[in-house]
Amino acid sequence: MKKFYIEKILNVFHWNKNLFSFYTTKNKNLRVKNGQFLIIGLNINKDFKLIIRAYSLVSPNYSNYLEFFSIKIENGKFTSLLKNIKIGDYILISKKSTGTLTIDNIKSGKSLFLLATGTGLAPFISLIQDPILYCRFKKIILIHGVSYINELAYKKFINKKIFYKKNLKKKIKKKLIYYPTITRENYINQGRITEIIIKGKLFKELKLPFFNLNSDRLMLCGNKNMLKEISEYLKNLGFKKSLINNPNDYVFENSFINKKTRWDRFYINE
Repeated sequence: MKKFYIEKILNVFHWNKNLFSFYTTKNKNLRVKNGQFLIIGLNINKDFKLIIRAYSLVSPNYSNYLEFFSIKIENGKFTSLLKNIKIGDYILISKKSTGTLTIDNIKSGKSLFLLATGTGLAPFISLIQDPILYCRFKKIILIHGVSYINELAYKKFINKKIFYKKNLKKKIKKKLIYYPTITRENYINQGRITEIIIKGKLFKELKLPFFNLNSDRLMLCGNKNMLKEISEYLKNLGFKKSLINNPNDYVFENSFINKKTRWDRFYINE
């Protein structure tokens, strides 16, 4: 327990039967970077046996509370318990944050593409509330791919652009582009992220030039297939992957993918 803070549940919001967000208190000593994740712990029996998983932060690092975004996995060891939390309950939050999806882990450029599927949106919600992001890039294109319309969590938050810090409002209106896309229902934007990029649909609809190795940067978070396909595609275009302390053209969350990492057993969607 020495590696965790005990935090109180402040609120829980269920987007639909499969997705929910929850909010906790935040220890004043916790230091995080936008885009990073924390380890969440739950006691699963009276013997205080602990089960833990990694969750990216939705809330920006200057927030006085912690916000997380979760999927509900049927018979999931962790989420079957987590989905039942309520206001006033207590949860364990790691004292240290980690992760590769941070601003300082990617080179500067003109346009930054944030590609997310499902709950992979979480770290990007914290990042688009970071003032530094709008100093580093002229355009930020947030692409969120899901199966159904009711899975477009945070859509209103992103579109309204009124909940950000006051000094960001003008910059966000000019620089932030939001592109939600659906695969299993009729919607204004349809198609898998890999398809709309490789076939050029995304660029045509947003009236943007195709990926430019010299000026475009990308951050990816979501299902393994998307990460693999987009990574291979970018490599073929000449883009180089960022490593910790070695920023480059694109980055994805290594901690959830690389089996050699000590965080692999904390994979977020279990």
